[in-house]
Amino acid sequence: MDALRQSLRQQRRNINAVDRTKSAQALLPQIQKIVNFQPQQKIAIYLPNDGEIDTIYLQKLLKKQAIGTYLPVLVDKNLKFAKIGKNFSHNKYGILEPISTDIISAKQLDVILMPLVGFDKNKNRLGMGGGYYDRTLAFKKNPQTSNKPTLIGLAFDCQQIKQLKAQTWDVPLDAIITPSAIY
Repeated sequence: MDALRQSLRQQRRNINAVDRTKSAQALLPQIQKIVNFQPQQKIAIYLPNDGEIDTIYLQKLLKKQAIGTYLPVLVDKNLKFAKIGKNFSHNKYGILEPISTDIISAKQLDVILMPLVGFDKNKNRLGMGGGYYDRTLAFKKNPQTSNKPTLIGLAFDCQQIKQLKAQTWDVPLDAIITPSAIY
């Protein structure tokens, strides 16, 4: 799995700047096909790192519509979500996190749009390997819990692989969106 993860990360990093911009632009209308953004919603996104597909156009839309937008922040071995403000600091992995007093749990979010390293057509997600999203979202594996938040992975088309072997701790996604497809 580590070799696959490294290969997919390298593919993602090798995408040139022009194609990155085109892909980021194409992602927004794809997202809008399945997510009906409303002002009262709380939406989690991410800031791209290590070649991940950019969410900048989505960020601009959410800001323009005054929708509560949150970013993941590391809290021990889990994630919490902090409202985007003007001040940021780097976490232990060098990823920017908002400095915010408005921090909520995943259960309080309506939608989480998350990065991934690889995926298959069955909406299985291969992450960076730290297990942060899976630990944070483990409550979603219990059918008695609410349907919220909706979990959507964002990726470049080249990140799709034929099949991922899901582990018992993996939390399946509700959808995966690429610039050209919705799974």
